[in-house]
Order: sequence, then structure tokens, then C-alpha cells
Amino acid sequence: MVNKIKTVLIDLSGTLHIENSVIPGAVNALKKLRSTETKIKFVTNTTKESKSCLFDRLRKLGFDIKKDEIFSSLAAARDVIQTRRLNPFLMVDDAAMEDFQDLQNPDEEATAVVVGLAPDKFHYEELNQAFRLLLQGASLIAIHEGRYYKRGDGLALGPGAFIKGLEYSANIKAEVIGKPTKGFFEAALEGIPPQHAIMIGDDVRDDVAGAQAVGIRGFLVQTGKYRSGDETSISPPPTKVIPTFVEAVDEILREFSES
Repeated sequence: MVNKIKTVLIDLSGTLHIENSVIPGAVNALKKLRSTETKIKFVTNTTKESKSCLFDRLRKLGFDIKKDEIFSSLAAARDVIQTRRLNPFLMVDDAAMEDFQDLQNPDEEATAVVVGLAPDKFHYEELNQAFRLLLQGASLIAIHEGRYYKRGDGLALGPGAFIKGLEYSANIKAEVIGKPTKGFFEAALEGIPPQHAIMIGDDVRDDVAGAQAVGIRGFLVQTGKYRSGDETSISPPPTKVIPTFVEAVDEILREFSES
């Protein structure tokens, strides 16, 4: 017997939208999901824009979403910086800097290199500055280690490649904050037992494997960064492989009707 669904965790980029293009049918599918008593949380590794910018984008695209339903790796990283009283050297996109206001002290040496998706900052001088700070004892914090992501013009390198380069050169290991870490998913559940949750996403490793590692069922959608055969690259395989978010919601509604 399938456990009653109490929470649905939903990835954003690649699952509901790609930049400013909506996955066909996703807006109405989300409305259908809201007709249930299920709690919804949007869990995202998106680091190219602040939570406010992301919220505004999603609302303009037509999604019925509340700001406090967004649980991002940016917010998790900010909490780590504040709790540990770190002075960060931030390699994040300018559009995401809003989420790190008042955390930097330019008059003191940085004690942590914090890396998100920041294409404009992944150049030699910026990376070399980060490398030197790491050699001086700064810690390396990866907001996430995404290998690649989907843009309007195709797949593009994620921050993972640059984080691995810094790890190699400085001979240290990064602390990863966002998906697919256990702590990130447990925080997103907010006390709901994992067996009562479903994760819907397009990333077989960060979304599906990460969720399933803590006991959440993983639905892999074949949109966004999905590539043919992804479902065979993890063990155990995804709970379900589904064409789009629309069919994922239909599957959830089917479970409710049968319970």
C-alpha cells in the first residue's frame, strides 16, 4: 500500500519552467495539485537570482505560488554563513546578491569562499582570488554542485566543474549546502516523514537520488536537463519516470483517488 502523500517537493528550473518559458501545462497542473490537501514546497538549487527575483519571475509566468513556499539553497547557505559568523567571498550572480546583504565585511579577510552559479565570475582572475583565499585557510562552501543546467539555448555548465577545480588546486573538500544533501531535504520536509513525500524533478542525481536517499519517492520528469537514459544511472532507479510535471501531478491525483 502506498503511503498517503502529505508533502510534494517540486523542483523549479527544468521542471516547471526553462528561463522565461513555461513547461506546457505546468501552470494548470499546479492548480490541480493545490486542489488536494497536500503541502507544496518548491525546492531549488537556483543561485542565479535572489528569492525575490525568482518569486517575481514565477508569478509573471502565471504560477500560483507563495514566497514562503520557496526553499532555496541560497537561503540555506545564508543560514550557514550567519550561524558560523563567516565573512564570505561570494562567487554568486549579481542578481542573487540580495540574499546575502550585510554578510560581507570588506575590511576583513574572507573566511569562506561561497560558490553558486555565476557565469560572469567564472574567469581566471576571480577563480584565482578564490584559490588564494583557500590556501590562506578559508573554507570552501558550494551552494550546490550542479553539473549542468538547461538554458533557452541548450545545456550549460553548472558550478560543479569550477568547484571541483578549486578543490583540486587547493587540495581541500567543499561543503555542499543544497540538493542532493540529506540536510537540505530534511529541512524542506519540515517534520513530515519522508515516506509521506514525493519529489518531482528533472535532475536524476540532485533531485531524485538525493530525495530517495532520505526515503522520499522520486519522480523524474523528462524535461529540462533530462537526457535519455538518466534513469539507469542511479541505484535504486527513480520511483517513476514521467514525461512532464503534468503527468506527475496526474499520477499523484490518481493515488489520492485510490486511497
